[in-house]
Amino acid sequence: MGALKPRHPRSNLTSTRVSVAERHTVRQRVDGPDGPLVAFVKEFVHVEGDARLAMVRKRLPDEASAPRLGALVLTHGFGQNRYAWHLPGRSFVNHLAAAGWDVFNLDLRGHGRSGALGSRPCAAIDDYIRHDLPAALDAALAVSGEARAFLLGHSLGGLVGYAAASTLGPRVAGIATLGSPYAFGRGNRLLLELARGLVRATSALDARAKVPMRLVQGWFRAQRGLWDHPRLPFPVRAWHPESIEPALLEDYLRLAFDGATFGELASVVASGTAGRFASVDGAIDYAAAWESCDLPTLVVAGTRDLLAPEDSVLPAYERSRSRDKTYHAVPLGHADLLVGRDAPRLVWPVVAAWLARRAARNSPP
Repeated sequence: MGALKPRHPRSNLTSTRVSVAERHTVRQRVDGPDGPLVAFVKEFVHVEGDARLAMVRKRLPDEASAPRLGALVLTHGFGQNRYAWHLPGRSFVNHLAAAGWDVFNLDLRGHGRSGALGSRPCAAIDDYIRHDLPAALDAALAVSGEARAFLLGHSLGGLVGYAAASTLGPRVAGIATLGSPYAFGRGNRLLLELARGLVRATSALDARAKVPMRLVQGWFRAQRGLWDHPRLPFPVRAWHPESIEPALLEDYLRLAFDGATFGELASVVASGTAGRFASVDGAIDYAAAWESCDLPTLVVAGTRDLLAPEDSVLPAYERSRSRDKTYHAVPLGHADLLVGRDAPRLVWPVVAAWLARRAARNSPP
C-alpha cells in the first residue's frame, strides 16, 4: 500500500520507513467461544530501519460509535511474540481495540513476523531499547496520526519500555507493565542461579546463538499435565497451575512461544546480578534513566508469578520518581496476567481503566 510519511510534526522518522502491507476487516471475539463477534480493522505495518520490524494494528472501524482513545504500542516478553497478547480464544488486543484504542502489537526483531521479514535476532536487549521500540513508536504515531502513544509491556517488554522511556520524550503519554522483573531473580533465588549457570555455561557462544526455546516449547506441550498439576511444587513455572484452560494453554504454547538468544538472556541476568539495569557495555545506566522519569506509570505484578515475583517487580514502582504512579498486585502467575481465565476480570479492566483516565487527561479541551 506504499510508504507513509509522518502525519504529525512530533513523529521523528528520520531513519525509518513505514508501510501498511495489508488491511482487512475481521470479525473476532474478545474472550471465549460464546462472546459477541466484534468488527475490527486489522493491518500489517512494516517498519524499515535498523532492523525490519512488523506490527499488527487493530482498531475499530471508522464508523464505530466508541470513542477514539489514542495509540497504544504493545511489547511482548522474553522468548515470546505478538501472540502472547492475542490468542484465538482470548485476546487482550481485542479487548483494548474494542474499548477504542488504536493498538499496535509489535514483534521485536527476530521474533514472529519481524523474523519472517528477515530481521536478525538481537545480540543484547539494547537493540530493542535503542532501535526497535523507538522505531515502533514513531511508526505507530505516523500511521495513527497521533502526537503521543502509551506503552504497554509484558515481562521483558516492560523492561524495554522502562529503559527506552527516558529517550522518547513527549511522544510517550505513559507506560504500563505486567510482570516485568526490574530486579530479575529477586524473590526466586533458584531462578536467578539457574539463569546465571546457563549464562556461564554458554558464555563462549556467539551472543546471537539461540536459546532452544522450541525444545522448551515442546517440553511444556508434551509434559503439560505435569506443569499444570497444582500439587507438584515446581519452583519455576511460566503459569500458575490450572489458571489457563487446557485448549487455550495449548494455543498459547503453540503460537506465543518464539526464539531468544543467549545474549538477550545474559542482559536480563546481568541486571539481576548487579541489582541495576544497564546496557551490555555498562555505558548506559538504564535504571537511573528510568528512575528519573516523570511519566504516568502503572506497574502490575502477579503474587503467584515465579518468573517475575513481586519482589522483582516492585522496585520499578518504588524507585520511580513519577508523580503519577500506581502499583497493582493480583493473584496470578506470569502468563496468566495476559491469557489466564481470570485475566479478563482481574487485569484487563484495571489496565484499560488506567489508560482511559490518562487518555482523557491528554485530550484537548
